Amino acid sequence: MTLRAKFRVYWSLIKSLQTGLLLVTGWAGFMSCRCPVTHLPTLLALTASLFLAISGATVLNMWYDHDIDARMQRTCWRPLPMEQVSSQEALLLGLILVIIGLGWALTIDYLYGAIIFAGVFFDVIIYTMWLKRRTPWSVIFGGISGGMPILAGRALALGYIDWVGVALSLAVLFWIPTHILTFSMRFFTDYENADIPTFPAVFGFQSTRVAIAISSVVAALAMAAAAYGIGLTWGYMRLLAVLSLGLLIVAIASTLRPSDKLNFGLFKYASLYMLGAMLIIIFEAI
Repeated sequence: MTLRAKFRVYWSLIKSLQTGLLLVTGWAGFMSCRCPVTHLPTLLALTASLFLAISGATVLNMWYDHDIDARMQRTCWRPLPMEQVSSQEALLLGLILVIIGLGWALTIDYLYGAIIFAGVFFDVIIYTMWLKRRTPWSVIFGGISGGMPILAGRALALGYIDWVGVALSLAVLFWIPTHILTFSMRFFTDYENADIPTFPAVFGFQSTRVAIAISSVVAALAMAAAAYGIGLTWGYMRLLAVLSLGLLIVAIASTLRPSDKLNFGLFKYASLYMLGAMLIIIFEAI
């Protein structure tokens, strides 16, 4: 395999879109209280360390889940099930990325590094290795890990954890069920074939839709509280309100008038909502 082909395989292992979105949340957390222009070296260090840690955790998740990925139509094309990379190579790559990322984070700031470590621990050990194959409630711990980058970014900027950082982290935590639970309904058969317990399988589709609507409301409220604490200007606050209202409307509509098309629309809109909210915070700082 050529070096270019190997890079493509490794790139697909880190789930670049997911990693990129989490990286953007880390930027938003930092920029919510520090101007990126006057703190560019710190922002670059955050970018590199966070990218490596998140990428490494994702590769380790892919390594551990390669057996269930092979049983799911949605994931059977991934590098490990396709034997484009060996299990040992993926494990080594994931460990190297995580160790470098965490080590770098700790040299930048101990609190920042500790929060990144917590994110990796909850994602790989608690969510993927311990709970994912045992309970549908594992999504909560996946959400906790997803909320760590934005909390870490703000803590790095401030030097401590404040209520705004916690609110931002909670917004991400409650956004994740909106994202993942709609996914589990769309690919219900895949998860059943892989023996992964999901909310739709355990509690039914309607209860899952209600859970999605509730989590959407809480995510929007947490984001609004954080925006107030950050001190967003009225123009950006109105834009955030429009995005939040759209999320609530789609979530409620998918509950009252469920359909595959609407459910997948909610899945896509949830990602756009979180990206949009993070960009609002970033643009406010710039």
